[in-house]
Amino acid sequence: MARKNKQKIDELRELEDADLTKELNETHRQLFTARLQLSTRQLANTSLPRKARHKIARIKTVQREREVAALYQAATEGGS
Repeated sequence: MARKNKQKIDELRELEDADLTKELNETHRQLFTARLQLSTRQLANTSLPRKARHKIARIKTVQREREVAALYQAATEGGS
């Protein structure tokens, strides 16, 4: 199972920042829709909200990695 997740996060790392933000917004909408359908008992696959939350976490992790890398690079260039 770890192999699948590795592939998913590698695919996210290949995306540009704007595409990552767009993907995050789309996943938030999917999560909202899945929660709404779950509460009205229209959702057949009850694992969709969990999968959406995991995808959101992966996207935010990639965004944070990029933010930390940019801060580190700025600190090392300006500090020397």
